[in-house]
Amino acid sequence: MYLSQLQELYHYRSLTWNLVARELKARYRGSVLGFLWSFLNPLLLMSVYTLVFSVYMRWGMEDHVVYLGSGLLPWLWFSSSLLDSSGSIIGGGNLIKKVLFPAEVLPLVVVFSNFFNFLFSLPILFLFVLVFQRPITPAFLALPFVIMIQMVLLFGLGLLFSALCVHFRDIQHILGNFLTLWFFLTPVIYPYKNIEDLGKIIAAGEHPVLGELLVLPVKCNPVTPLALAYQNIFYHGKFPNFGQLAVIAALAILIYLLGASVFERYRVMFAEEV
Repeated sequence: MYLSQLQELYHYRSLTWNLVARELKARYRGSVLGFLWSFLNPLLLMSVYTLVFSVYMRWGMEDHVVYLGSGLLPWLWFSSSLLDSSGSIIGGGNLIKKVLFPAEVLPLVVVFSNFFNFLFSLPILFLFVLVFQRPITPAFLALPFVIMIQMVLLFGLGLLFSALCVHFRDIQHILGNFLTLWFFLTPVIYPYKNIEDLGKIIAAGEHPVLGELLVLPVKCNPVTPLALAYQNIFYHGKFPNFGQLAVIAALAILIYLLGASVFERYRVMFAEEV
């Protein structure tokens, strides 16, 4: 089943790219600056977060804007892909009702279109790396590997939630709110070491269990190793922890298999529900 699905996606690769191109054009259609918003949106968002967490709420980190950007830009790709793909089948109802249209293309298009937005925003991050003279090392060679893991993870989650949301529409609304909590459980605006140190301090006091519970959601968060990998590459100039990435890669494959299985189970009812 899984192999045939991948073969079908490869067979319809031209359709996928055409839909991605259409999505990217439609996203900024009618705006004066057009694709420049791919650079401006993340730049403005990074400026806001930098002002709040580097000026008003200081973390005491050197070149915090680079640290922030290296975690924030991948998170924007993750959260926007997850939220958009959850409604992709519902939104593509007119295409789903076509007999030969492969429904799994829709969440894939969402992941790819947001991936290109992520790529368009990377020059901003590289610029900050140069301006703040962060180390540029061979660790950048690991970047495609980290991106590929995130791509597989997102496609699996996209298949899962896009299928479930057709039958359980409340999931899309719950997911939007849950992503806010998920963001703060991911070490994007704060260093992961700060959470570890805080957990140790609490655990060493009168509430050892509370200390463990404080760190556990961040430690078990599947996006945490990805965020740390990007931060190691762009901010620290170090290779990511490949042991952690291997675990997340295995998890991403398992989530893809789960998502593909759920998607196939509900596929026959898509046309009726949308």
